Amino acid sequence: MNNKTVVISGASGGIGIAISKAFYNEGYNIVLLYNKNKKALEDEFSLTDKRVLMLKGDLSKERDVLKIKEKVYSSFNSVDIIVNNAGISLVKFFDETTCEEWDNVFDVNVKSAFMLTKAFLPEMINKKRGNIINISSMWGISGASMEVCYSASKAALIGMSKALAKEVGPSGINVNVIAPGVIDTKMNNHLSKEDMESLIEETPINRIGKPEDVANAVLFLCDRKASFITGEVISVDGGFIL
Repeated sequence: MNNKTVVISGASGGIGIAISKAFYNEGYNIVLLYNKNKKALEDEFSLTDKRVLMLKGDLSKERDVLKIKEKVYSSFNSVDIIVNNAGISLVKFFDETTCEEWDNVFDVNVKSAFMLTKAFLPEMINKKRGNIINISSMWGISGASMEVCYSASKAALIGMSKALAKEVGPSGINVNVIAPGVIDTKMNNHLSKEDMESLIEETPINRIGKPEDVANAVLFLCDRKASFITGEVISVDGGFIL
């Protein structure tokens, strides 16, 4: 068992749970951040496990993030990895998207990553090591019709990651992006059976991705074997956007 700690946002979603379980199985202390669905985490992890810390908060609000930071450092000595996985989608025509919807998507998908990273980055800089993994999307690379707001937010996350990788690289910190394709999670529940079959046909590997596919890529980027990789976008999409 190691004594490292990873902070994971959006931990109660399908991809979040898979990432959390992957790090836990590797011996990490895991900080599981959620906003609404605590039960999903309680179904997977014990509240009495000393290696598990579940914290509720709105990561777009500074007061919530500061409270989370305080609780994390009171439970664990340091933070070694940040996984910014919190995200929501919006399937809607661009000209029907409201300003409130646009702001909400960017708050969850981009601002939360900014706030959480800003909270724990100083310690990483001081100790000259750390990993930051931001979960974007294949639509952040290529864009998707009727998902302009979502695509724009995920593209912003890629831009932020590349710039931050240059800024903190001299401090020994790696910043990378995972861009999942179609993954079997509740986020895709709005798709019909016919839609899913069409997406499978468009995917060279000829299947829908599993949350564990994303989790394995995150683990790889946090391994010492990947220490010379930074500022990269790793597509986990079965070749969908080739």
